Order: sequence, then C-alpha cells, then structure tokens
Amino acid sequence: MAESGIYRTPALQGWQRTNVVAAANCLREQISRNPEDAKLRAAYEGLLDLLDPSRLVSRRQREQADAARQAAAALKAERRQAERRSAERRKANLGPPSGVERRKSERRTVADRRRR
Repeated sequence: MAESGIYRTPALQGWQRTNVVAAANCLREQISRNPEDAKLRAAYEGLLDLLDPSRLVSRRQREQADAARQAAAALKAERRQAERRSAERRKANLGPPSGVERRKSERRTVADRRRR
C-alpha cells in the first residue's frame, strides 16, 4: 500500500519495481567505485525512497531535524559572540562619556525632596 499524506506515491507495478531495483544495484556498484560522488549517492537514495516511501518520510524528517539543530546552534553561537563583545567592552575603562555635559548641582532642592 502506498504512503498516505503529503508524500503519497502510487504503488509500483512489478516491472517498474524490478527496473528500479536493477538501477539501484547498478548505482550501488558505481558508488562502491567512487564513494565521494554526491550525484550518484543522491540518485541512489532517490531510488530507494521510491521503493520504500516511508524511508522518504523518515529521511526528510531527519534532514529537517538536522537543519533545525544547525540553526539553533548558529543562533546560540551568535548570542555567545554578542555576549562576549559586550563583556569585553565593560572590561575596558573608557571613563566618562565625551561630549556630554554633566550636571554640577542637584536636580531638586532640599525642600522638594519627599521624606520616606
């Protein structure tokens, strides 16, 4: 029975399945000779996904989980970098800000202050 849901594919007929298995075996031999070829591996994985649709779903879920993990790690690293920058800035004594005039007297008079 075919997989239900968004990745639904019709069931393969006998001759189609035989040809897909033969193509997958041929690609497996090619991959054993040249294991670094990404195109061969992608074609082989695609044929296996065609034979077993649940494999496609699990592979896509795994890829999405990996992508989410990498995005979270990138955000965490970026946050750490920003925290590191702010910590370094606080360590340096820059003194009072330049170009800003400081008030010499109190803002309120003694009579205006409220007692607690």
